[in-house]
Amino acid sequence: MNLEKMGKQAKQAARAMAQTSSAARIEALQAIAGEIERSQEAILQENAVDVVDGKAKGLSAAMVDRLLLNPARIAGIVADLRSVAALPDPVGEVMEQSVLPNGLRVRKVRVPLGVLGVIYEARPNVTADVAGLALKSGNCVILRGGSETMRSNRALVTAIRTGLEAAGLPQDAIQWIDDPDRAHVLGLLQLDSYVDLIIPRGGAGLHDFCRKNSRIPVITGGIGICHLFVDESANLAASLPVIENAKIQRPTVCNALDTVLVHEKVAERFIPALVERLAGVEVTFRGDPETMRILAGRFTEVTQAAGPQDFDTEWLSLVLGLRVVNGLDEAVEHITAHSTGHSDGILTEDKVNAARFQAVVDSAAVYVNASTRFTDGSQFGLGAEVAISTQRVHARGPMGLRELTTYKWLVEGDYTARS
Repeated sequence: MNLEKMGKQAKQAARAMAQTSSAARIEALQAIAGEIERSQEAILQENAVDVVDGKAKGLSAAMVDRLLLNPARIAGIVADLRSVAALPDPVGEVMEQSVLPNGLRVRKVRVPLGVLGVIYEARPNVTADVAGLALKSGNCVILRGGSETMRSNRALVTAIRTGLEAAGLPQDAIQWIDDPDRAHVLGLLQLDSYVDLIIPRGGAGLHDFCRKNSRIPVITGGIGICHLFVDESANLAASLPVIENAKIQRPTVCNALDTVLVHEKVAERFIPALVERLAGVEVTFRGDPETMRILAGRFTEVTQAAGPQDFDTEWLSLVLGLRVVNGLDEAVEHITAHSTGHSDGILTEDKVNAARFQAVVDSAAVYVNASTRFTDGSQFGLGAEVAISTQRVHARGPMGLRELTTYKWLVEGDYTARS
């Protein structure tokens, strides 16, 4: 792989993309969606080989699930691309404008970031999500997927570049590092002459590596230790299906629920009911001492005492932490100590407590009476997402189209000189 050459090609393509119309980018996304549909059989064949190899190499069930494509997931990828194509175009949006006393006309206008470097693991759907969002917002991207998705990504990128060519846009707007050598990750992080932003999607190790080794700004996130607090005023019957959804709807992703905090005044009633319900769908539990006292030997086959690190674990599986707290303040203290700032929520009928919780919990998404599983670009109406940022930068939470733009000042005068 010649990363320097890829960087130059991406920068050249970015200049061309900056001059494209919204209609041209929409046409490209529609062409890509159609090409992925036409290539479904080939993509699924390549993905099946990746899945077999992944299992043989000992990938966890969570990683295999992230790797897997099927007709429904291909249909979801295509639908997301078409949803992104239909979204309002942020490029060229006037954010502010004014006429100064000296007559200068000043506008602050959204423009593409330029060239993105996106590094990710085990999720071939990310290839299409990132490509779609990057193209719609006028950006180019160099992709580096995990070695476990090599065949799947090759098939997807081939379809994407074919769609770009059919629409008359530069194929090099989407490039892919087609080599599993991990040295290329470091190489991409050094391309500061060509790449404008690095976005890693993966585990804590990948994020740490990027932060320590990149010459390029890095946006990190996507690691979720997520909580729901059951307040004393909560509708307990209505809370059960919300918690079940947050835990089991797709347990291997970053917005799945990891810990339930229960107010002590409802814990005796609620915790046994919760354990009984979720044990029926194969969830197991890690309980604090008060939880274990409440259960008093019941459900022993699915419960055990929480260990020192259990409340700091992103489970990515059907494991759920349980802790009894004495009220909202202790719940917030626990979340502050253990959350990764991704998605946390409260189940309550008390509007004052709901407002306090949303004010003091410093996460990218803070919920009242809803599942944490909604922290997702398509669910938030963004069409898709390139990542979920847990940083306090310009992008926080699901990163959609606007989060992939920056701005510049456009200033017009009448041969105006500064006095």
